[in-house]
Amino acid sequence: MLGSTHGTLTTHSRPARVMACGEQPPHTVHGISEPHPGDGGQGAGAVDRDVSGRPLHAPALDLDRFFRPESVAVIGASDSEGRPNTGITRQLIAWAERVDARLHLVNPGRAQVFGRPCHAAVAELPEAIDLAVLLVGDPLPVIEQLAEAKVKFAVAFASGFAETGERGAAAQARLAEVVERSGLRLLGPNTNLNAFERFREDLGGPAIALITQSGHQGRPVFSLQELGIRLSHWAPTGNEADLETADFLSYFATRPEVGAIAAYVEGLKDGRSFLLAADRAARHRVPVVAVKVGRTETGARMALSHTGKLTGADSVVDAAMRQFGVIRVDGLDELQDTAALLARAKRPTAEGIAVYSISGGTGAHFSDLATAAGLRLPTLGDTKQAELHQWIPDYLSVANPIDNGGHPVGDWRGRKIIDAILADPSIGVLICPITGPFPPMSDKLARDLVDAAEQTDKLVCVVWGSPVGTEDAYRSTLLGSSRVATFRTFANCITAVRAYLDHHRFAAGYRSPFEDAPRIPSPSARKAQALMRPGEPLSEHAAKQLLRAYGIRVPREQLVTSAAAAVRSASLVGYPVVMKASGPQLAHKTELGLVKVQLTSASQVRDAYRELTDIARYEDVPLDGVLVCQMIERGVETVVGITHDSLFGPTVTVGLGGVLVEVLQDVAVGIPPFGEDQARAMLGELRGRALLDGVRGGPPADIDALVEVVLRVQRMALELDGQLAELDINPLVVLPRGEGAVALDALAICP
Repeated sequence: MLGSTHGTLTTHSRPARVMACGEQPPHTVHGISEPHPGDGGQGAGAVDRDVSGRPLHAPALDLDRFFRPESVAVIGASDSEGRPNTGITRQLIAWAERVDARLHLVNPGRAQVFGRPCHAAVAELPEAIDLAVLLVGDPLPVIEQLAEAKVKFAVAFASGFAETGERGAAAQARLAEVVERSGLRLLGPNTNLNAFERFREDLGGPAIALITQSGHQGRPVFSLQELGIRLSHWAPTGNEADLETADFLSYFATRPEVGAIAAYVEGLKDGRSFLLAADRAARHRVPVVAVKVGRTETGARMALSHTGKLTGADSVVDAAMRQFGVIRVDGLDELQDTAALLARAKRPTAEGIAVYSISGGTGAHFSDLATAAGLRLPTLGDTKQAELHQWIPDYLSVANPIDNGGHPVGDWRGRKIIDAILADPSIGVLICPITGPFPPMSDKLARDLVDAAEQTDKLVCVVWGSPVGTEDAYRSTLLGSSRVATFRTFANCITAVRAYLDHHRFAAGYRSPFEDAPRIPSPSARKAQALMRPGEPLSEHAAKQLLRAYGIRVPREQLVTSAAAAVRSASLVGYPVVMKASGPQLAHKTELGLVKVQLTSASQVRDAYRELTDIARYEDVPLDGVLVCQMIERGVETVVGITHDSLFGPTVTVGLGGVLVEVLQDVAVGIPPFGEDQARAMLGELRGRALLDGVRGGPPADIDALVEVVLRVQRMALELDGQLAELDINPLVVLPRGEGAVALDALAICP
């Protein structure tokens, strides 16, 4: 794994002592930290909010006294052998000694625990307590006592809350309410001892901070310490009745020792809080790597039973993470490898990948996988290839991948080849897959790679493919390096390197979308609000008026209530025309035969009007009239809409319209607020994106106009949040470049 040559302050580092009963502590000051510029926070006065009333900054919660308390109380301490509390008490005593915290034990049935003084009640504690650990079955009455004692933080291990069903959820809601009134901050319930683990103090370099909702799922990352990767914190959030993933994410993003944040997330307590925390991490350029369960119905159901939280619509969660630069991986092995690489590697000097191997087959195999994953393997220039052929036989390919044939790695040529590759300005990452040990070649190759890595700012990666993992070249040479990133599989190496390049590209251009979020309603919002009908869908005619209010183009059209008026309107609109029944209950007009197209004469218009109204009477569908519309006969059909997500609130969807959206579900999601760059990125996610560029000789579509519609719709989503439950513009026809986009149909539903 990748190491580092410099050390930083470790969180768990002080020697400790247990405070004797009655000893007076030094004066301490606790509270909320000063906010980072632009962070807002509890020390910044009034909370800045957007037009929909949601906060625009995460609170700057100071968790220093949680992770580095000066005084700790263990409520329910025990030394009775065979009881779970006894083992926990013993571990907490050892932890307090490591962090130099004054420890107080509380148990009304004990005068002493492990030979140390024990208090009968919280009220008897001799000093203000930073952190209280609750070893009790029902934490609720204890929380009230801790509040009276002005305790800052508490941890509740007890289970039987929201993870158990409705009754447990009600108990957790009562607990959360008491905690909110108390002023203290609670970790749990249904959490564990992971925050009090023994962290290695002999490791230097940027560290990984770990957040998990299931403690066992963090074990692989915690074990990275045995490979030389430093960990600084572990936050096991449990059911998150109070403190949540977002609180720790926001805190870790500002810690100087943290190089990357690794998270195992089963469910998010609050989508907005998560976005604000991810935004803070992005602004501080701290990479966040996360496993988020719930991609499938089964996974979502298990997560709910485990933590008692919603997992959220996975497509929306995925979009939210991507939008704010959170790197989502699927496996715990990917989590540990990707987080380790991102924590330690320097910024890339170039995005080109060079693949270098002993075997041409190995190089070709790895290159295929890397290219398929989107990594760029530039062809080395003629001059560079000629240089490499000084040491590599001419019959071997050195264009990239580079095949050395094996023998050159065994002598002085091996290091020269590596240095020459790293000197190429198009190469930012050198990857050497070693499929298995082949001493002495593999030993010499590993040593040359490590030595070369010490002399370059570029990333050097090795894939050690041996299933044994006890070889000296692996255990000592590669894992002992502070500069080489070592992987065990091709897939994990590719995933981590792609995440590394993506993160630094994202961070270099990141601008917080919250900076430009609207604070006050626009004139468009006031016009739109007059059209709202609470609890009802809008007719197509009213929905198009809503679009007009926000400057979104619709066809020329008129709403008529007689055949004669229809004929007059058709002549004004211009033939050919489309006629559609319009009413608030008509979500699916085509299926009912309530749409007529390509009408080219007055007689066709007259007949169409009668047929549409007859069908509506037969189907008992109320109408507000019939629309006579301009017919748009060219362009690319797209869909743009607004939906409401249970976690993140209003979301904006864009995709290819018609059959493509209904059958292929080729859509991308954005979480407002966002800017033009994000709107364009959403289009780039579409599988059918090439249709907008023009196919089979067709002209390219007006992508600028489509982006403008997406931005206007996201403004609508923010300003009408709570008043507009759903909007579906389908189809939005994007005309050829320079001609705009036209909303041919729209459905709007008010909550």
